[in-house]
Formats: sequence, structure tokens, C-alpha cells
Amino acid sequence: MYMQTQTLNIALPRDLVKKADLVAKKEYRNRSELIREALRVYLADKAKWEDIFAYGRKAMKKMGIKSEEDVVRIVSEYRHGKAKR
Repeated sequence: MYMQTQTLNIALPRDLVKKADLVAKKEYRNRSELIREALRVYLADKAKWEDIFAYGRKAMKKMGIKSEEDVVRIVSEYRHGKAKR
């Protein structure tokens, strides 16, 4: 399967490049492969967190929670035995 690629010029701090090169060498990869994988992992994690936050917003709306202050109050009430269980 052929993957279309695009070449990018990016600026990175030298110490970060050195660390990346060491990891790439240990993993028998080249720098580009390592950076591609790091970006894939980052984007996948970002998407998972977005799903988690969207679920939280939906649950808050369903429960009538309108702010973080509401969450703090509910947790505090629960911890001190004042909440409805």
C-alpha cells in the first residue's frame, strides 16, 4: 500500500532532536518514522480525551450540573454524607 507523504520543515530544540535520535536508534527507526508515530499516538490520545470530555458534558447536562462549582459542591456534599444516595 502506497502512502502519500508531504515533507515538512519544523524547528525543534537541539536537545529534543538528540533525545528523539537516541530513541529512534534504539528502536531501529529513522527520525521521520519516530516523529510520525509520536504524532499518530498524540492525535489518537487527543481524540480519546475529546470523547471523554464530550461524555462528561452530556452527563452534566443530563444531571442539571451547570458549572465546575456545582461539581465541587456535589462532591463535597457526598464526602460529608449530605448527598442523596
